[in-house]
Amino acid sequence: MFLSSSPETPRKKMISCRFITMNLSSFESICIFLISQALLALGIQQIHVGQEMIGKISAAGQLMQCSASLDVLFLLDGSYSIGKGSFERSKHFAGKLCDALDIHPDRVRVGMIQFSSTPRLEFPLDSYLTKQEVKERIKRTVFRGGSTETGQALKYILHKGFPGGRNSSVPEVLIIISDGKSQGSTAVPAMQVKERHITVFAVGIKFPRWEELQVLASEPPERHLLFAGDAEDAANGLYSTLSDPVCTATAPGCKVESHPCERRTLETVKELAGSYVCWKGSKQPNAVQASLCPFTRWKRVLIKHPSRCFRTVCPAAKLSLECGVDLLFLMDSSAGVTLEGFLRFKAFLKRFLQAVVGQDSPVSVGVAQYDDNIKVPIELGRHKDALSLTKRIDVLNFSGGRTLTGRALQYIAQHGFRSSPVFADVQDGLPRVVVLLTDSKSEDSVAEAAKYVKDQNIFLIGIGSSFMRAELTTVTGNPQQTIVYSDPQDLFNRMPELQRKICSVGNPEGCQAQSLDLAFAVDASSGVGLENFLRLRRFVRSSCLHFIINRDVTQIALVTYGSKAHTVFALDTHTSSSAVLQAIDQVPFLGDSASAGSALLHVHSDVMTVQKGARPGVNKVVVLLSNGGGMQGAAAPAQQLRHNGILVFVVVIGDTDRDTLLRVAGSPNYLVHISSYEDLQYYQGLIIERICEEARSPVNLCKPNPCMNQGVCILGPGSYRCQCHGWEGPHCESRVLRGDSPRSPGLPPRSHVQWSPRGLQHLSRALQHSKRQMDQRH
Repeated sequence: MFLSSSPETPRKKMISCRFITMNLSSFESICIFLISQALLALGIQQIHVGQEMIGKISAAGQLMQCSASLDVLFLLDGSYSIGKGSFERSKHFAGKLCDALDIHPDRVRVGMIQFSSTPRLEFPLDSYLTKQEVKERIKRTVFRGGSTETGQALKYILHKGFPGGRNSSVPEVLIIISDGKSQGSTAVPAMQVKERHITVFAVGIKFPRWEELQVLASEPPERHLLFAGDAEDAANGLYSTLSDPVCTATAPGCKVESHPCERRTLETVKELAGSYVCWKGSKQPNAVQASLCPFTRWKRVLIKHPSRCFRTVCPAAKLSLECGVDLLFLMDSSAGVTLEGFLRFKAFLKRFLQAVVGQDSPVSVGVAQYDDNIKVPIELGRHKDALSLTKRIDVLNFSGGRTLTGRALQYIAQHGFRSSPVFADVQDGLPRVVVLLTDSKSEDSVAEAAKYVKDQNIFLIGIGSSFMRAELTTVTGNPQQTIVYSDPQDLFNRMPELQRKICSVGNPEGCQAQSLDLAFAVDASSGVGLENFLRLRRFVRSSCLHFIINRDVTQIALVTYGSKAHTVFALDTHTSSSAVLQAIDQVPFLGDSASAGSALLHVHSDVMTVQKGARPGVNKVVVLLSNGGGMQGAAAPAQQLRHNGILVFVVVIGDTDRDTLLRVAGSPNYLVHISSYEDLQYYQGLIIERICEEARSPVNLCKPNPCMNQGVCILGPGSYRCQCHGWEGPHCESRVLRGDSPRSPGLPPRSHVQWSPRGLQHLSRALQHSKRQMDQRH
């Protein structure tokens, strides 16, 4: 028997299936499989636009970021009709969409439910606080299988709401990813969900049944129906729909446009193929008669659904490096990266420099390559235009030796930049940036070499494929300074991201330029252990790289504690990044029992004081890093710090009672609870952001009390004065002498003093200098 099927394809190919002595279900499965494979090249959804418009839609994908307060719940079809392969594509789409969402406890929260025969909560919306965490959890979601009970899943949401959400106080978005082949009615529960003002996106996967998905989607359906097979396009479509009422406005030059598009459904139909002679029985005994019997066949056909697709389009990005930096690319040319990988890096480098280096660009560019030898074929600043740079890159040859990344980093720090500071604390010239391009694990240690590079005030950015993430993070010291790509095209899509990271070095923003007194209190007890203490120490070290450390901007103090607290260095001890980093590297492990309460009390009385370098009129933050042990007596000193205007930020790794931690932190906004020390690095961006928010908040000049010796701070409009008893001076710093002894120079005890923040800092330094001189005399 022979059967053929010919779905309409651009090439009008015939797809045939031939079988001998097999049952119909077996035949159907083979035939459908062949058709499915052929249709991978055939768009289930096609937007009818030209190549230029496709480029503009793709460019828009690089600029999307929804930063509104929004609760997003994924509802993933995990039934057998989807299959494991399509389920993985659903997860890929969900992860891709997260790239366009500003995931943060105060902005976008994300949760996930998987449904088949029954719905299952994979994770609630308040479980994961960062984009990286959410994406990693989505990757770990396991396909379960079962029947497709979409209606039951919707009823679960009607009953439970958005688990971990904000109870409809912010817009709620439900994203259903399914093939639309439910085994029960969905119309009524879908209507009820939408009546609760939940925005529903129906995202087709595999060969979707669009009619059912349209019933699930919010109105108008053309704005809420998407196809997960093209993840970037679907993410663009979803963002385009949310951009006006919910998310922030689109980027300058971008706009939402409507385009004709077509969605297709693959259906199995039975059709009459013809007739054949057959023999039928007759009422007459022993008589049969010839007859014509119909011959039917099964056919897979594509049913078209014309529609409109709304997409955000942006002009193709013209990148530029308007920031002034000395930029050196360090390119892996070892055997591990392979010739193909080396050529890919060359192509990326050429395209990037063509896009960013203009005639008047203030950037100086150099290129080095390494294996077990290091050479700098393009010296920094030797070529000023993109054409001459790309010509020099063209002639670079693959060498293919061993991968000695650590050695290369140290060499570049010593010899790659022609100008270097004469003194450690003097910045000579432009910010210096090294961009490491590698796809091969190093055969030597990179940690010490990377530390050496950063000690020379060189900023590191790492680029590599996904499996290099851990090593690149070790090199840069911060996951936010690494760029990982999934495939060659993805590497080229990361050019705008690289441009932003390079220019962020020369233009410190927000927190880096704000005055701040910052103290870290680090648990060094036996409960943490030596290995994890070293992780905490590295975390503090890499966090300090985010701040400009000097007398006028950020001062940093470090306290370690076990049963007792120890000041490693005070706020006014070190006045440069290099000095702070060097001191952190020398901090010893203590190893006894933990008392977080004694640490916070120590910070209150011996660290955040004017005598120990704290500056009046400057915001103050304490970051407590702990495994959760010894928290019982920490609430009271934490409250005392807050009463004095000092923010307490609690970071706890491991299992600890949350109520106890909340009493210490004072608010969920100032508590970060992490499951493992390995994950601590992924929270650094969130913690720094929270610290920076505090640095930008208004300051109470009387908190903490700038008056010494029990003086009372009296607040005025933009000023304060100290009311002294038995002491005198602007801050009650001089004892009133009896008899005819001369008074200490200064203002009268009750004088009204007007201080600017900078003036307060200079006065604070003068007081400390005066105190040291008095101590020496006595």
